[in-house]
This record gives sequence, structure tokens and C-alpha cells, in this order.
Amino acid sequence: MKIVSSQSDLKNNLSLVSRAVPSRAEPAVLANVLIEATETSQKVSMTAFDGSMGIKTSFNAEVIEGGSITLPAKLFNDIVARLPEMEITLSVAEEENNFIATISSTSGEFRLAGIDAEEFPELPQVKGEQVMELPIAIVNEGLGGCLFAASTELSKQVLTGVHLKTKVLGESDRADILEFAATDSHRLAVVATDLNQEDIESESVVSLPDFAVTIPAKALRELERIVADAGESDRIKVSFDEVVMVFELGDRLLTSAKIPGDYPAYGQLIPQNFAREMIVDRKRLLSSLELVAVLAQKNNLVKFSLSNDLGELTVSADAQDVGNAKQSLPAEIMGEDIEIAFNIKYLMDGLKALPTAEIKMQLNEWNQPVIFSPLGGLDMTYLVMPVQIRN
Repeated sequence: MKIVSSQSDLKNNLSLVSRAVPSRAEPAVLANVLIEATETSQKVSMTAFDGSMGIKTSFNAEVIEGGSITLPAKLFNDIVARLPEMEITLSVAEEENNFIATISSTSGEFRLAGIDAEEFPELPQVKGEQVMELPIAIVNEGLGGCLFAASTELSKQVLTGVHLKTKVLGESDRADILEFAATDSHRLAVVATDLNQEDIESESVVSLPDFAVTIPAKALRELERIVADAGESDRIKVSFDEVVMVFELGDRLLTSAKIPGDYPAYGQLIPQNFAREMIVDRKRLLSSLELVAVLAQKNNLVKFSLSNDLGELTVSADAQDVGNAKQSLPAEIMGEDIEIAFNIKYLMDGLKALPTAEIKMQLNEWNQPVIFSPLGGLDMTYLVMPVQIRN
């Protein structure tokens, strides 16, 4: 194999797929990136796989001689990233059953020992697949509004994923809503995206009234990166079966195993009626939280005091034996005054994801779930469990 490519193309594509390389590879070949070059198409593809998630990408290059090899991902990445922007030649020679790659440029060369491409496992493929095309705008809305709420505790595997399901609102069989949900049992984020937006052609959305899957948040974070530079009107092809999800955007492909098991019936956790409500400027509230967070580092606790008469929200934090902080800001408050406390990180995560200038906070008592939602725009519900205040 022999190819000539720009340093930037090699670096960008290698950096993308390397995110699927496991930290502890078993078998050892999974610590490598699979590189395949085709003379007829003059394209080079790169693939990485951690046993659950795989990423594949391809790009144009001068392919002098086709072939394939796997190279150590970290070493190869480190070398390419440090080379200046120029043409790089990658050539592979088999020397007594040892696969040696030479990476050369005008400034010098590196030699890396690789592993036979035949040992690299194929990425999982869907069988009896169902397919749909989703606009990038919907994917960005859904993931941006809930990914942060997924659990990181591996003992609760199903909660380490994001649950996607469709809803049919009208009389047709075609789905009207694609809902994204994530929870770590302390908070819950739900985003309902409209599949019938004006810029979505009705015939391009597959009828999936019973579509419901849970996908690892890790894979969806990589999907966010893959679609980051795509246009809002672009579409991503999604195909799946009982075991595997496959996402395709141009020359980029991501595969992920689905998480088995039943996702919690989160809809039952969201209160429908509230005794209190507050409307407040999102950026001002976020700024106040960032200020008092300096003194909330020890226990991550922040207290909200809602005053109807004053039309004011007071945000405070108390660090025992250190000091305290208090910030007040105007708010439109309905219902009786109340004091309620939260984990400040959970609040700030949610406020950063809410996209509107003003947000609505709905609540009942100090020990019951609180709902934050944007005023207008995105249909997002962010539920946070309050924390008991210890006097």
C-alpha cells in the first residue's frame, strides 16, 4: 500500500476515529486503526472499534497502490499531529510476515510496526434493518438537550444511555414526535422534537410508531462531534435492528450496540399540576449561580428563596467555617413563598442546555420534583430532585 495525503486530512480523520479506540484493547488489534486504500476510488478509509462502538470515515487521497494495514492508534496519531502541514506519504511493506509502515515527509520519516488488517474485526451490520433519515437540526436539538443528564455509573447500565422513542399524535401511522430522554435518577431531561417541521419532507420520515431504543451516551457524544460541521438542513441516515444502531453522514459512519433492558417509565415522574411558578431570565440566573458556586464547592448545595411580594429570587450558598454568598435577581413569581435547595451542578447543566432568554420553573413543595422549561422554542422538560436543607 502507498498513499499520499495532506497532513490535515490525515490528522482530522485519524483524530475522529481514534475516539473509538478502547483504553484497554482486547484483542490487541483493537488498539490499532484500520487503514484501507482503494486505487479505483482514490479514497482512504479509517476504522476504529472498541467492541461496542465503531467509527469509520473516508477521504480523498492519491492512492498509488491499494492495500490495508492496522497501525497503533495513539502512536500514529501523535506522529501525524506533530508533523507540519504538508504532503505525507504512507507506505507499507511486508517484511517476513511483519507489517511495517513508513510515514515520510520532506522533513524525515517514521517507521511503525502494524498488524495484519485481516485480524481487525468487521464493524457490526444491521440485519432486517429499519431506516429513517433525520435532519441534523433534530439530532442537535435532541442530543444537546439531554445528553448531559445521562448517568455515568456503570452499575446502572440502562441509565448510561439516551432513550429515543417516537410518538404518534394524529390519526396517521407516521410518527409525529421523536423524543429524547436521559436520567441519572437525580434529574431527568426530555426533549420532544417535531418530525413535521416545515423543512422536513413527509415522505422521508419512516413510519415508526413503536420505535423505542436506548443508545449509549458515549456513542451519541461522538455522533454530536460527527455532525458538528454539517449544515442544519443536512440529513443523517439512521438504520437499526434489534441489536445495532448505524448512523451515516456522507463519508462518516458510526455504529453502536443498543443497551438492552427496559428504560424507566420517566413520564410518570413528571408532575402535571403545580402550586408555584416562577419566570426568570436564564442568563442572569446562570450568572448568579456561577458567582455563588465559589462557596458551594464543598457541598455543591445552593438554596433558592422565592419571594412573591418582592418579585425576587435569592440564590445563596453557605460554606461552613468559610463564608457564604447571596445574589438576588428579579423574577415573576406565582404562589406562596418557599425555600428549596438543589445540587448546583445539576442546575447549571440544565440552564446551559435550555436555549431561551427566559425560563419557567414549576414546583410544589420543597421535597418534590421541580420542572425547568424554556419559554417558547424547544419543547424541553428538565426535572431536578431538590436536596433537603439542613439547618
